Amino acid sequence: MFRPLELFVGLRYTRAKRRNHFISFISLISMLGVALGVAALITVLSVMNGFEKELRERILGMAAHVTITGAEGEVRDWRAVAAPAGRDARVLDAAPFVSGQGMLSRGNAVHGVLVRGIDPALEPGVSDVGAKMVAGSLDALGAGEFAIVLGRELAYTLGAGIGDKVTLLIPQANVTVVGVEPRMKRFTVVGLFEVGMYDYDSALALLNLEDAARLFRLDAGAVSGVRLKLDDLYAAPLVVRELAGALPPGYRLTDWTRQHANFFRAIRIEKTVMFVILLLIVAVAAFNIVSTLVMTVTDKTSDIAILRTLGTTPRRIMLIFMVQGSLIGAIGTLIGVAGGVALALNVETIVPAIEHLFGIQFLSADVYYISELPSDMHWSDVLRISAASLGMGFFATLYPAWRASRTQPAEALRYE
Repeated sequence: MFRPLELFVGLRYTRAKRRNHFISFISLISMLGVALGVAALITVLSVMNGFEKELRERILGMAAHVTITGAEGEVRDWRAVAAPAGRDARVLDAAPFVSGQGMLSRGNAVHGVLVRGIDPALEPGVSDVGAKMVAGSLDALGAGEFAIVLGRELAYTLGAGIGDKVTLLIPQANVTVVGVEPRMKRFTVVGLFEVGMYDYDSALALLNLEDAARLFRLDAGAVSGVRLKLDDLYAAPLVVRELAGALPPGYRLTDWTRQHANFFRAIRIEKTVMFVILLLIVAVAAFNIVSTLVMTVTDKTSDIAILRTLGTTPRRIMLIFMVQGSLIGAIGTLIGVAGGVALALNVETIVPAIEHLFGIQFLSADVYYISELPSDMHWSDVLRISAASLGMGFFATLYPAWRASRTQPAEALRYE
């Protein structure tokens, strides 16, 4: 059977029992170092992907994929504005909204809020707030009933519960015979929601669309804008560009990537930094491969000289030790990939088991709004990490292999 000399000798050097057991130990440490670095990279990036996915889902559970607003602050015929979007197969649903700022008070408690008027029948099509209700229902937001739905943290701050009265003050004034008075209205709390994002749970109040329009004195039938939900949230920038050409002038379109650009950009930067830092573990293991091969070359000097005497070229000598070093890196990478993938796919099971075993909690629910370690492994990350590890293992073999190829047979065999 045909077997290349370089591969045959390189594999033999790898599995043969050496006289110097210290070299074998260094080889094992190098292999385990590569495996540890690869497994850590896969696991950490998977957890960070899981955090990004979880936060994105919670943010987009309340924020629209695409938002259409009027340049003058209101949209008079929202159905006509949503019609071009409705003809796009990527748009799943549309719902109007009225938006404004205000201040809620109950007793001595006062808190600034973002007021959003919604249509209870259409809102579930563009957000998940209906599924995140912890008390009451969106259907209780009847027109003219001046009902209000609060985030759970906001209700806790105000000390309000279902059936309680709260007073909403808005930054508009009524001019009366006795002077200028702030506009205010009492509402009845009919529901509480919790989406898991502090920004929404602590500062968002939902009203009926008609009540909000009347409160902010919009024209009859007018709304602040239209919110769209897409089948693919990553298509939002393209949909915005296409809808901008289909709508008449006077409308402003934005998508979730612009509204939360800084947040997701920070996550991507953090992922990149973590990738570079953890890749240093693999780099250290690659330096160990260099040390291993240098000692192996020194230990095999007489063997190299004999091979050169028999006619083996320096190029073949170099390939022999490149095979040996690359094999150490490849085995370490394979072990690391297997361990990293297994760990990344079972993080959500392993971490609770460790917490239960030692009686600790890594992410306390009263401090962090994500109290579990989510994991979202991407095979593209696994391939990228594997390629980087194999590449560093390969380049670590170049200098020792080149040094072996420069061995002079006469000098090496002089004292044998």
